[in-house]
Amino acid sequence: MRARPLLAALAALPVLLLTGCGGDGDAGAGTAGAASAASATCPGGRIRFGIEPYEDPAKLKPAYETLAAALQRTLGCPIELKVVDDYSAEVLAMRNGQLEMAQFGPLGFVFASKLADAQAVASFADAKGALTTYTAGIWVPADSPIRSVKDLPGKSLALSSPSSTSGDALPRYALKTQGVAEPSVKLDYAGGHPEALLALVNGKVAAAEINSQQLAAATAAGTFDPAKYRRIWTSDPIPNDPITVHGKLDPAVRAAITSALLKLGPADVAKVGAFLDVDPPGPLAAVGRDTYKPLFELATALGLTEKDV
Repeated sequence: MRARPLLAALAALPVLLLTGCGGDGDAGAGTAGAASAASATCPGGRIRFGIEPYEDPAKLKPAYETLAAALQRTLGCPIELKVVDDYSAEVLAMRNGQLEMAQFGPLGFVFASKLADAQAVASFADAKGALTTYTAGIWVPADSPIRSVKDLPGKSLALSSPSSTSGDALPRYALKTQGVAEPSVKLDYAGGHPEALLALVNGKVAAAEINSQQLAAATAAGTFDPAKYRRIWTSDPIPNDPITVHGKLDPAVRAAITSALLKLGPADVAKVGAFLDVDPPGPLAAVGRDTYKPLFELATALGLTEKDV
């Protein structure tokens, strides 16, 4: 199934507002300095931070509230979280000036950079400070006769959602590189990574994309037993999700947000990092457009355009 129309998706955005930090109250001795800087770093009196729901929003909310609260203290500016419906709604919100910051999937960033002037500034690092990566994968039941991507014609394959890096583009690229005509495979967009995994577990599809992040989360939660399934394909490593800032922000504001993000400690990002299979985490690492060059090349190879977002 395809994503709902963009305007309807935007209308459905739930808003989670964090208040009470960055003023003169409980932030201690550093609050006065942060408050004095707030006027320079708070366009419109707050920073709006968009998150695409790559996991159950009810689980993502407390994790991102921890990160946002720490960023709020460091930046001295209220952070307003917006959990959007999908990639397309997030790109549209930033393009329309409704987000100052956003975390995108790597492929989502490709289009966000083109359509919304999103600029990658930080991503998730391990305890040694190295940028973390993840992989896409295609899984089948352990007793399935499917042994490789070339065995997928005539079979159903659950994918996450359109424009997902590991849940759409890379599995489709695997079909292309293995000489499998895409129309010969029944592609079933499940609506997210957890849903694609459940489609396989519940026997609704012959195969499903399961990326390494979802694999780790579902295995830890006891909802997936890798011993009962078999991975028939895995991708090259993908650099983890970038946190971006809007390119049209005042350069001083962009610099302040970037600096604040890179000052966050491992404890500030650990809950979000757990969803991205970053354990143990380190501080965020600086990234830029060149970090995601392979994803720009992937979009070109698949002939993807903004209509695919």
